Amino acid sequence: MAGGVWGWGRARAGPLGALTLTALAEGIRASRGQPLGPPATGPEPEPELEPVAEPRRAACIPRAGSEPFPQPPAQEPAPEGPHQTTRCSQEEGALEDLALYTAACLEEAGFAGTQATALTLSTALEARGERLEDQVHGLVRGLLAQVPSLAEGRPRRAALRVLSALALEHSRDVVCALLPSSLPPNRVAAELWRSLSRNQRVNGQVLVQLLWALKGLAGSQSEALAATRALGEMLAVSGCVGATRGFYPHLLLALVTQLHELAQSTCPPDTPKAWAPSHPGPPHSHASCTVEALKALLTGDGSRMVVTCMEQAGGWRRLVGAHTHLEGVLLLASAMVAHADHHLRGLFADLLPRLRSAHDTQRLTAMAFFTGLLQSRPTARLLPEEIILERLCAWQGDPEPTVRWLGLLGLGHLALNRGKVRHVSTLLPALLGALAESDARLVGAALGALRRVLLRPRAPVRLLSAELGPRLPPLLDDARESVRASAVGLLGSLVRRGRGGLRVGLRGPLRKLVLQSLVPLLLRLSDPSRDTAESSEWTLARCDQALRWGLLEEVVTVAHYDSPEALSRICQRLVQWYPSHVPSFLSQTQGYLRSPQKPLRRAAAVLIGFLVHHSSPRCVNQDLLDSLFQDLGQLQSDPEPAVGAAAHVSTQQVALLAQAQHHLCRRCRLGLLRLPRLRRCHAHPARPRPVYGDSPFQPRSLAGRWDCSGLG
Repeated sequence: MAGGVWGWGRARAGPLGALTLTALAEGIRASRGQPLGPPATGPEPEPELEPVAEPRRAACIPRAGSEPFPQPPAQEPAPEGPHQTTRCSQEEGALEDLALYTAACLEEAGFAGTQATALTLSTALEARGERLEDQVHGLVRGLLAQVPSLAEGRPRRAALRVLSALALEHSRDVVCALLPSSLPPNRVAAELWRSLSRNQRVNGQVLVQLLWALKGLAGSQSEALAATRALGEMLAVSGCVGATRGFYPHLLLALVTQLHELAQSTCPPDTPKAWAPSHPGPPHSHASCTVEALKALLTGDGSRMVVTCMEQAGGWRRLVGAHTHLEGVLLLASAMVAHADHHLRGLFADLLPRLRSAHDTQRLTAMAFFTGLLQSRPTARLLPEEIILERLCAWQGDPEPTVRWLGLLGLGHLALNRGKVRHVSTLLPALLGALAESDARLVGAALGALRRVLLRPRAPVRLLSAELGPRLPPLLDDARESVRASAVGLLGSLVRRGRGGLRVGLRGPLRKLVLQSLVPLLLRLSDPSRDTAESSEWTLARCDQALRWGLLEEVVTVAHYDSPEALSRICQRLVQWYPSHVPSFLSQTQGYLRSPQKPLRRAAAVLIGFLVHHSSPRCVNQDLLDSLFQDLGQLQSDPEPAVGAAAHVSTQQVALLAQAQHHLCRRCRLGLLRLPRLRRCHAHPARPRPVYGDSPFQPRSLAGRWDCSGLG
């Protein structure tokens, strides 16, 4: 039936304008006893129209001044049984023909005809005494069925204008009727969504309804997914984003939260915590559709740089990952702070009530956005600093590690935004306490926040040196690579800020911390982690500058070429300048002989050999020499040949020093040695210099930076 009416609409003999539509509406009004007259929004009267060939259901199409649908007498009950079913089906068919008939008229009606069509359909539906939204669903389903059979051009545009006319007054019903056809993806439904997006009179209303469908907590997940796909189709149309003015932050947060929910719902137990750079993310089309909608929203608003920054930093890939979503949110917030600051105030205002949401995905996404927006000083000033600080510190008491991690990042942003470090008594206890956390994210966030504190004027260098003295050295040898690199970098920042006091002999706690960390820094130059090795090189350069060692060239040579000669010169200077610390240096290095990393075991054996070679017999006690001799002897059977060879050479040096110490003790007993105390400490017996073979572990300069692994 419906197909026949559309076929008639294409084959009709002449056009039918808005005047006929107005006549239809007036006829329906007359049958209901309402005053006649053209609608206020109707078109001006037109000249006599050409006759129109009657369609197959001509009897069902009302004429001006006649009743649109025959009604049974009021005193007679409606017939029951098959006759009632037949009459109802006839009336429904007549109503459908009326809708399709008026839709066909829109080919020539223009804007005024669109208004008349909406009025005609509404009046006809009201005349039957049925709920309008139920009929809207039927009309939308009819359009979904008929649009594919329409030719491109004016016939199809006329049908799409019917949808816009319905959405103008009944946007909620139109959206509810279209959503079920959007999942799974439907080409016709996508075309209808795009047609609604192009109509500036209705696109804003439709977007609002889709937003409520997306964030409706009582709705089903399938409804939210369908709304996401519909938003993607609408936002992809140029100019549609302008209709989001007034609820843009709300829509952006809803899309980002939807990504979090999708990531959590599709996360299998063995999902990796971080996606490789070449990995496209979880194989879920809904997540990719949401990302495209988010990109369209940002691009349509002129924030193309935000999209570019996210692509370069891998932010989109992180947003769709179950374990990396919040990192993606932080990257998005940072990109918006840099390139879309005109939305930050609205986002900040919408975030505040979400921070106390009962739904984890909404609350955590809001927390991550809130933390990222604290990088913007004007945005952070929207709330008093004390209130923000109180909230971030309260997050440190949350049992969820992710919440504590976000709080630490926020404290770091807050410290970086201020002209000088304030609220030290509140900031430092929270940051220092997080260094004992077992989660690497929390420790890394605390170390990063402490580095930001050191970047501010009037940073509490002496206080931090005293507090970090017992806390930082264990982190230099942490098993987690990111923690080691961050801890070494924090030490370098601390030395750089306190270099003035170190040069004049002040900064006692900092000087003690530097000497306590020298051995780990020298050995970490051979760390398999490139970040840790480069951070150690940078920190040793800061120590060389602050303490005026003059060993920068040797440090760089050891770092990049693993040069034994350069390491020997470094050990010689350290023994000369810090003779009382030589036993401590040797004891620290001895601990690395049991390291699970082969490069560190070899580096520790070589360092012990050079320290022992340049040490005086009076500076090392016999017990320490015995312990070194035993550990190095065991290391000679190491499965790595280079480690065993280095341990063998160093064992010989320990034996030579023990022999020299024995001869010295004999001479002292005979009273043959009469040297001043200072000279005795630096008296070096003639011992052969240790010679170590080339390291099999390729230096960073060749293997990592210049890619010369294939050179002979």
